Amino acid sequence: MLGAPSLPERVTPQQGPGPGKDAGRGNPSPNRVFVLDRHGHPGMPCHPARARQLLRRHRARIHRVAPFVIRLVDRETVATQPVGLGIDPGSRATGLACSRGEPTDRGDLRHVLVGLELHHRSATIHKRLGQRAVFRRRRRSATLRYRAPRFLNRTRTPGWLAPSLASRVQHLETWTRRLMRWVPITSVDLELVRFDLQQMETPEISGVDYQQGMLVGFELREYLLEKWDRTCASCGATGVPLNLDHVVPRSAGGSDRVANLTLACVPCKRAKGSRPIADVLAHDPSRRQRITAQLRTPLRDAAAVNSTRWAVKGRLEALGLPVACWSGGRTKWNRHRFAVAKSHLADAAVFGELAGIRGWDLPPLVIAATGRGTHQRTRTDAFGFRRLVLPRVKQVHDFATGDLVVATVPPGRRAAGRHVGRVAVRSTGSFRVGTTDGIHWKHCRLLQRADGYHYTHGGMPLPPALNDRVTAA
Repeated sequence: MLGAPSLPERVTPQQGPGPGKDAGRGNPSPNRVFVLDRHGHPGMPCHPARARQLLRRHRARIHRVAPFVIRLVDRETVATQPVGLGIDPGSRATGLACSRGEPTDRGDLRHVLVGLELHHRSATIHKRLGQRAVFRRRRRSATLRYRAPRFLNRTRTPGWLAPSLASRVQHLETWTRRLMRWVPITSVDLELVRFDLQQMETPEISGVDYQQGMLVGFELREYLLEKWDRTCASCGATGVPLNLDHVVPRSAGGSDRVANLTLACVPCKRAKGSRPIADVLAHDPSRRQRITAQLRTPLRDAAAVNSTRWAVKGRLEALGLPVACWSGGRTKWNRHRFAVAKSHLADAAVFGELAGIRGWDLPPLVIAATGRGTHQRTRTDAFGFRRLVLPRVKQVHDFATGDLVVATVPPGRRAAGRHVGRVAVRSTGSFRVGTTDGIHWKHCRLLQRADGYHYTHGGMPLPPALNDRVTAA
């Protein structure tokens, strides 16, 4: 199933909203609401209007606020249909689509019920690990107690992934498990793609050059000396000590690829520091153009997908569901057949042998991984000096930063009114809810504990009369 047929002629698109209340109005149908039976077993997602009706008639209660999940109180069991989960892994964001299929002679007519877009925090983890390394180096030269070296006890097991890459795999496993609790998922479709990095960098390369690469027969520094004629790329000085320099600084996301390396003398390297080359050589456009012309398309995202694709497949198979793998060519072929716009959600919905696709354009629930806080006891300013010390206790009056709360401030008080959002706690008892500061903790009521994710779209607002029945997840 990893192959893809050639692109056919464009056929009549099977797009548009799925069957529901908004069908035929020109607007995509909204995300369905997750439904559980009385014992917490997953049922078929329902339309938001149906969910509001069940809540008004006291036939259901709110099980979770974000994502919105209701639990029926008058049904022991509910009828279900087979639901497939499509996953389109990406480096920065991943699309997930829960859909049901209607068998036809040409394949399944697929209806997308729920669409999610999961944003990873790999860049944040990479940045924090870099900051931790800086702090560790500083402690080595500080006047502190002696710490025995431990560079000999750091072993890596086969299949080891960097923390920034391992987090992507863990996020996908976490949300697959969650969706299995809320939707009767029977199968998983995964896009198992592999990017040819050398072909992406140099499309015309072939033959022996493709097998050997540009550094064959050279050591890195020797290659750069020959490439830049043993001169400083910034000022043209010769006969002086030359150092390696990054065109795009490491602090700005630059890599150690040969295309991002150049030569610089000691004065030019010190003058450049961590500034971009465009600012350093603003007075010399010709030299700046020569240096920036060697820059190539960044391959970090493609390398991340290549490194984690088999780990993602292994984690999904361990959940006990059948996993079908498809190629990016099959996804592109289906998109072309049904005139589907490219997006993470659309790619997650057009896997396999299809006779049509509906609901691919619904607005997805955007989920951003935020983490669960930090282990640091201090906050620093822009120069790295300690600004304040954090308390050891994370909860204040049973509230923790990141919890979803509703605050009802009586009239006459500061910030009077009703506020719903994430809370930032202080030991003084004066909290910030959403963007409103100075709310006393006694006016806050917990809706949902922080779970390490932030939800920005697709949620269902709570009617005021139902707030008393909201329970924490």
